[in-house]
Formats: sequence, C-alpha cells, structure tokens
Amino acid sequence: MGFRKDFLWGGATAANQCEGGYQEGGRGLANVDLMPTGEDRWKIATGDMKHVKPDEKYFYPGHEAIDMYHHYKEDIALFAEMGFKCYRFSIAWSRVFPLGTEEKANEEGLKFYDGLIDECLKYNIKPLVTICHFDVPMGLVEAFGGWKSRKMIDAFVKFSKVLFERYKDKVEYWLTFNEINMILHAPFMGAGLVFNEEDNREEMKYQAAHYELVASARVTKLAKEINPNFKIGCMLAAGNTYANTSNPQDVFQSLEKDRENFFFIDVQSRGEYPAYALKFFEREKIHLDFLMEDKKVLRENTVDFISFSYYSSRLTSADPEVSKSTEGNVFATLRNPYLKASEWGWQIDPLGLRITMNTLYDRYQKPLFIVENGLGAVDIPDQNGEICDDYRIEYLKEHMKAMRDAVDIDGVELWGYTSWGCIDLVSASTGEMKKRYGFIYVDRDNEGNGTLKRQKKKSFHWYKEVIHSNGENL
Repeated sequence: MGFRKDFLWGGATAANQCEGGYQEGGRGLANVDLMPTGEDRWKIATGDMKHVKPDEKYFYPGHEAIDMYHHYKEDIALFAEMGFKCYRFSIAWSRVFPLGTEEKANEEGLKFYDGLIDECLKYNIKPLVTICHFDVPMGLVEAFGGWKSRKMIDAFVKFSKVLFERYKDKVEYWLTFNEINMILHAPFMGAGLVFNEEDNREEMKYQAAHYELVASARVTKLAKEINPNFKIGCMLAAGNTYANTSNPQDVFQSLEKDRENFFFIDVQSRGEYPAYALKFFEREKIHLDFLMEDKKVLRENTVDFISFSYYSSRLTSADPEVSKSTEGNVFATLRNPYLKASEWGWQIDPLGLRITMNTLYDRYQKPLFIVENGLGAVDIPDQNGEICDDYRIEYLKEHMKAMRDAVDIDGVELWGYTSWGCIDLVSASTGEMKKRYGFIYVDRDNEGNGTLKRQKKKSFHWYKEVIHSNGENL
C-alpha cells in the first residue's frame, strides 16, 4: 500500500531563517531580526531581556541568512531536481506591511513572493504557505505590545486577506501560525511579547495565545470566503511526553505536559476551549479577555488538517530528585536512557513519530501533515570536498519507516512530509549556521563568512530516490 499517490514530499524553511535581505524591498524591522547569536539570544526570545532595535555589539545571523532573497531561483531549481512536490515557506509580515499598521501593502515585498511562488509552480511544486512563522513587525510591537493586544487580530486579518486575494489561484495549502504552542516557551520570538516586572506572565502568554487563536479562526473563515478550495491547517511543535516510570504520579504528569501543547490544537481543531484548560485558568487565577463573539468564531471555523513538527519525544518525572535533563528543542526534558541524542542533545526517537501521529489522529480524526522533521548536525566536507551525511540519511530513513508504519499498519491519514531546513539555514534555537539540516550545503559560517555557494550533499541524491519511489526505496 504505502503512501497515497498524490503524497506531498518536499522541504520546509522559514523566511527569517533563510531569506536575508532584511532591509531590502521596503521590508520593515521584525521581532525575528532582533535575535542575535550568543548567550543573550534566548533571553531576548523569552522576553526576559528587552531588545527593540539592532545594536552593533551583536551579530544578527538572520539579517543575511543564506540570502535566499537573491538566490531563490537557484534554490527552487535544486528542490525541483530532488523532485519536490511541495515546498513549505513563510511570508515575512514586515515585507508586506513594513510597520504592520499601514493600510496599503508594500507592492515591492509582494512582488518578491510573486516570483517565489511562480518559480515553484513552474516546476509543479505546490506552495505550502505559513502566514506567520515567529514573525511580528516591530511597528506592531511598539504600537500595541505585540499579541498582548486584541488590535493584533485585525492587523493579522488584513495581512492574510492580502495574501489570500493575491494568491487565491496559486496557493492551496496554508498554515496560520507556526508552532503556536511555542508562545509559552519563547514569547518574544513567538508573539512579540516583552515583559515588565509587574506583569502576570502566565496570564499575558495565554491572553496572547487567545488572540492568536481567534485570529486563526477569523482568517480560516476569510480564506473559505475567498476560495472555498483553500485547505487551512494549524501547526504544533509536537512530540509525546513519556512517563519516566510506571508510577501513576509520573504518568499523570506526562498527561499534563501533553495537554499543555494539545490545548492550542484542541481549540483550532475542535472549536472550543477544553475543560482542563478552563479549570487550569480558574486554578491559576488567569482571567482572559474572552468575548461571546470569540466563542462563535472559534466554534464555526475549525481547521481542515493538523500539521506539526517532530524532532524528538520528551520524558518527565514527578519526582523532584530526578534531574538528568537534555536540551530537547526548547522543551525541558529528562534524558531517556533508551535513546541516542544528536550533537545538540536532541533525543532521536523514530518510533516516537509513529506514537505522535497516532495520538494526534486518534484525538482529532483529521488529516495530518508532517511539516518539520530533521537532524541538525555539523557537516564537514571530506578530502574531495563532498559531504557524506550518512547520519542524516539514517535519521530520516528511520523516521520515514515509522511514518510509513503509521499510515500502512495504523491507518493514519497523512497528506505529506516536508523535512525541516531542506537547504541549510540559520538555527532558530541557537542562531548557528553550523547546526545544519539541509540536503543542500550553503557555504556560510556562524560569523557570517562564506561565499553562500550551494552544494548537494549525499542526502540530496538519497532524498531524490525516496521521492521518485514515493517512499518505497528508503
């Protein structure tokens, strides 16, 4: 049986990690432009350190990134050579509305995306567009405080309307927000939130999340009005949390950790706040600005499919004495003794992908789309200048086997798979270039040096065969 005949194989990137050209084409400053390399990066991402304009003491890797702004034709030609059926990318909000508060969109910014989308269509590559991938114009952060304000909803709807009307005959698949649950872990990066000492942080994060959820529902409604054939998805940073032991305390804590992430998708997929979330707000004295009209729009405008990123599973314990932790992609997690880990401490768990797929499909009964999965590693050219990334091939192969089992054996409905960072790009978590995910090597280092020359890795040829065989030859 295997994958469906129209399975959407491809790759994924984000504007702020690959485009560069951060001041070109009339583009305005965004929160993601203020993420430097070094130890302050995470303090800024979490909103603990206020940083609202570039400072020359820092290096901001996203300002140039891999300069896809000027290389996109070359890059998409390489994607086409691999046989991509789908390319997931995001649209930089501040390229379309430089401040976010303008009435009229920036035509020069839109023309860039006209070219990018037309280049995809030239090769029969379907665009999968993320409307907001950790991207808030700083004009909106200054005017409203980012997503802490209800005014952000109208700004986001205005932005989305421009995109839907312009690309109504060219783009079928859309995601409203990337990894919407990341607002709890990196609130400045995820929603442009900066905290003051007196702020109730939990309340502010969940309030911002509520406004994003309402915005997502309003945009889903708008999308269907503009083109009923649009397919609108939500996007979750996924990965089940395992209990450290069979102690019921551990098991219950793992349930609670999973619910913390499912909460967002429960709302986007089912159309209402789950009882456990309402009880959590009551217990924590979190009071939300929640209008009756919000309830209606959430209920009537659920998503068509569930998309998610998967890099690893997580592990938790209710025992305060248990403390062997690992990095685990922003999410704090215990080290699982049954799993190997990447160079950055991310635990490698292919079966965890199958478990996650089954959990999501059982929970929502909606088609799934894996829009991020991959291995960040240091790639060093050999004596012939070639990059033999067998470790990446092995990682992807094992995850694809698990994905195939979820479809073939478990009956999960899966629309597609876009591996993360199909071309090397700036790491969101660390700002590094040496943490590479791509099938295509880009000559650029952590300090911004390099020719930006593109080069195929061994995995490029392997993935080409995977796509050609529709996942039969792994």
